[in-house]
Amino acid sequence: MTVRKSVFAVKLAVLCLALLWPVQASAHVSEQGFVLLLPTGIYTASGVAVVALTVVLLFAVPTGPMRALFLARGFTVQPPEGLRTATSLAMFLVMLATIFIGLEGPRDPLSNLMSLMFWTVGWVGFIAMTGLFGNLFHWLNPWTGLYRLFCPMRPMVRLSPRIGVWPAVLLLVGFAAFLLADIAPDDPGRLAKLVGLYWLAMMIGLVLCGPDWLRQVELGSVLSRTYAGLAPARLGEKSGIGAPGWRLVGRDPVPAAGIFALTLLAVGSFDGINETFWWLGQIGVNPLEFPGRSAVVWPTLTGLVCAVVILPATFALTIWLGLVAARAKTGFVETFKRLAPSLLPIAFAYHVVHYLTSFLVNGQHTLAALNDPFARGADYLGLAPFHVTTGFFNRIDTVEIIWLSQAGAVVLGHVWSVLLAHRMALDLFPDNRRAVLVTLPLSIFMILYTFLGLWLLAAPKGA
Repeated sequence: MTVRKSVFAVKLAVLCLALLWPVQASAHVSEQGFVLLLPTGIYTASGVAVVALTVVLLFAVPTGPMRALFLARGFTVQPPEGLRTATSLAMFLVMLATIFIGLEGPRDPLSNLMSLMFWTVGWVGFIAMTGLFGNLFHWLNPWTGLYRLFCPMRPMVRLSPRIGVWPAVLLLVGFAAFLLADIAPDDPGRLAKLVGLYWLAMMIGLVLCGPDWLRQVELGSVLSRTYAGLAPARLGEKSGIGAPGWRLVGRDPVPAAGIFALTLLAVGSFDGINETFWWLGQIGVNPLEFPGRSAVVWPTLTGLVCAVVILPATFALTIWLGLVAARAKTGFVETFKRLAPSLLPIAFAYHVVHYLTSFLVNGQHTLAALNDPFARGADYLGLAPFHVTTGFFNRIDTVEIIWLSQAGAVVLGHVWSVLLAHRMALDLFPDNRRAVLVTLPLSIFMILYTFLGLWLLAAPKGA
């Protein structure tokens, strides 16, 4: 057999194996099969090299251009506060409608607006929009409008600023456990009840504690405000526009804000890892005969807890090593909390990349559900007959475009985190060489994380 025929046989065998892999509804075996045929090793090496080169160049870049990179240009735009009340009330009505559909609509999660609005529009699309366009949840949360109309009195309980966003960190871990380990997180009826109970609990907290409850406890508000720090533009009292992350520079983070950012990255990373053949092998599951989510609840929860503990601990180690290497006198805690948000570009890139393919499909399901929310043959948007297509996963040229876009986003996120960390370090260590030394262990960590992110993109999935 010639070398060419041997290579072709291997590729064909890999493709056939990929087409037989059992995967969840949001995954696409055809796409993964084509990804395995791409020269991902070359792309991964190139991406890691780009991040490494960025780190090396920081030794030569003067502090002036680096400071100028994250300068913002101010402007005056102050939207009327009454608009925020109106948009919040509108979102409250939308929430009630989706809860009703979740309880009374079709049982199929891909046909029910409750599941699609929460996971596809909210968790995937809305979070991505927040990182690009700012804190949209400030205007669209379903609590503020009612609170302003019916709760003008002063809060009965005052939240201590010292607790920071620790409650939101705990809620984030709980949400991740539901997302990754629950046996049916997209069941419309259960999801509708959980959303209703969560709204009620947060509304009670808002009435008792005032707006500080949203700033320190409510997960959606803290999550949106965190990723909004990456948005180029900001509207409000301190309006401005600049490079992504300019709002994070010079900010004194509230307590646990850094832990929240690190937890976001840990959750996003484990969300990708727990789908791989490698992870399933570690927990003793045959990826070719996946037994279902109910069989891996405890291994998934254990892995999640390990992720949210190990990643912050590793970050802390890089900070300590950097301070030792630079012989810096700045305290560990201060350096930790100031530099932790520099990992947000990586976390945001992981979020967008991880859910891109499912969004391309489930976004179509959302349109179909909006057109016929109760699956009774309605045609409210005039889209009938509407057919969800996945044809772009069956062509190697479109799959290559999608994968390269994902890989590019991962690399860009890591490069920007390197730059952002260095800019933040300059506020603590004005000397450029010392700032580079302090962040050097962190930069090495980011280089290794680039490899992890690109490996996750190319790794075979089985859950």
